[in-house]
Amino acid sequence: MTITVPSRTKTGSDFAVLSRRITGEGLMRRRPAYYLVRLSVVTLMLVGGWTAFFLIGSSWWQLVTAVFLAVTFTQVGLIGHDLAHRQVFRTKRPGDVAGLIAGNLGVGMSYGWWMDKHTRHHNNPNHDDLDPDVAPEVLIWATESALGRRGLKGFITRHQAALFFPLLTLLAVDLKVSSVKALRNGTVKRPRLESTLLIAHGVAYLSALLVVLSPLQAVAFLLVHQALFGVYLGMTFAPNHKGMPHPTGDEDFLRKQVITSRNVRGGWLTDAALGGLNYQIEHHLFPGMPTPNLRKAQPIVRAYCAELGVAYEETSLVTSYRQALQYLHEVGAPARAEHAAR
Repeated sequence: MTITVPSRTKTGSDFAVLSRRITGEGLMRRRPAYYLVRLSVVTLMLVGGWTAFFLIGSSWWQLVTAVFLAVTFTQVGLIGHDLAHRQVFRTKRPGDVAGLIAGNLGVGMSYGWWMDKHTRHHNNPNHDDLDPDVAPEVLIWATESALGRRGLKGFITRHQAALFFPLLTLLAVDLKVSSVKALRNGTVKRPRLESTLLIAHGVAYLSALLVVLSPLQAVAFLLVHQALFGVYLGMTFAPNHKGMPHPTGDEDFLRKQVITSRNVRGGWLTDAALGGLNYQIEHHLFPGMPTPNLRKAQPIVRAYCAELGVAYEETSLVTSYRQALQYLHEVGAPARAEHAAR
């Protein structure tokens, strides 16, 4: 499965005009040199991190290695995101092979499961019923879903804004659990291959910790590494849509993608840290556009949205988190009122 832009017959004339402008500027062309450098840097980070792990040996300094590898795992995940959108390779097969290596073998997450989930998100971003990223699970993103939750779930809903970042420490574990569930329920097209790669990742990862570290150090490394991996990964995705409008599904393609997305201002460091996802509006309009071209496309898209009178949201990184947390707090208000009444 490849994540692609819907055909123009489904997207409306406004998007067709914008698409011609973007194509005319050559912004959909591949950037092989960029991805060669980026893939090389991330590969060196991954190899260097594990080499340092084995060289340092049994030491509490390995917690520094855990932090470095948490950053590295997130960057591997961001590479996997670009591979899924066919931004890196011209044909499907090498992208899928690299995606399986990055996702299943590299960070321990099912590439096929994530592809299916992310495709549905792109087709209907922030839609209460159709976007799996806003489905009512641990966190609630729609007010009506906040009512009637009791026990631990109810407590989390009532305090979900305050608990958002602490809960991100569990994201890496949740990705692994969801991957296993997908492999068992038939969501993934190549369950044997993906299962083999996930098992290989798990065995190699745990073996390295148990062989090199003392039991207590191994537990500490595991907790720090997986927790920070989850926090960083969650922080790259949270600014993109959380707290933005939830559409009805009747909007045309351009408006549906623009009004539900938020860009994050920043320079090259922000681009590198967020893997280009800070240009979320441009990415959702043109998922196959190589990451380095998103910055160049931004002024074209922003000017065109101004022509059409379509709201174009762009904030600082801190403001994006504040808006997302404020929205979570507001969604939890009915649950707090219900609990007070009981």
